[in-house]
Amino acid sequence: MYDLAMFLESFAGALGWIALVVFVLAVVISNIKIVPQAHAYVVERLGAFHAAWGVGLHLKIPFLDRIAKKVSLKEQVIDFPPQPVITKDNVTMQIDTVVYFQITDPKLYAYGVENPLSAIENLSATTLRNIIGDMELDHTLTSRDVINSKIRVILDEATDAWGIKVNRVELKNIIPPAEIQDSMEKQMKAERERRAKILDAEGEKRSAILIAEGQKESAVLRAEAVKETKIREAQGEAEAILSVQRALADAIKLMNEANPSDQVIALKSLEAFGKAADGKATKIIIPSSVQGLAGLATSLKELVSEK
Repeated sequence: MYDLAMFLESFAGALGWIALVVFVLAVVISNIKIVPQAHAYVVERLGAFHAAWGVGLHLKIPFLDRIAKKVSLKEQVIDFPPQPVITKDNVTMQIDTVVYFQITDPKLYAYGVENPLSAIENLSATTLRNIIGDMELDHTLTSRDVINSKIRVILDEATDAWGIKVNRVELKNIIPPAEIQDSMEKQMKAERERRAKILDAEGEKRSAILIAEGQKESAVLRAEAVKETKIREAQGEAEAILSVQRALADAIKLMNEANPSDQVIALKSLEAFGKAADGKATKIIIPSSVQGLAGLATSLKELVSEK
């Protein structure tokens, strides 16, 4: 019995130690924290700010330290609902904004303002009303980039104390009153019709120009063709005349080389007179060197006989 009691006592003591070790391990493991990428943990010790943990492995002291806030360092987007604003010319519009921001200081973000997102929304609405209040409707509709830039500068400066950097602000929609929308639609329709007429006129003008250019080119081509035809006709006539002259020159040359007698020359003279006296000439002048038509005929007969 004594041995059994001692065994049970020893076993109970061992279980106690095992339970203590397990408890200590559980406490240690539960206080090991891993901060993921693009995040930060704000840690308080005994209720006061202690540190801002970055990416990596961290050990929290049990019962003394606590993670007060987990902060995302990624760029975030807030789409605020439409806000009523009044322009300088007393036109009430609805404008909704989109703000792109990023937390740069986890400590200031955790302790700078109670509700940072609500604070940004209210500040954005107030800034928008101030900017639009100094602008007329037409200027508002055509100056989105200017308005975006002004709001961003003001918000970025104001949220600096909250550990927030405003990267960009965009006016998502600008909704004027219904009657102004109707007027704008009519104006845009008239503008589209005007542009359509201008495009039609430009098309007709271009078509007329192309037709005129085509007619001009056609006339030039016809003139070139006529010119080429006349040039070729003139060249043909010149070549024909040149051929005749060459043939005549060749005939004279051959006659000279043949050393013709006086009778042949006389015969050629009679042929020439025959051509001259073809009925069209009114006067015929016979050279004095030609003597006696009868004698000339007799000579020709003898010459023919000899040939």
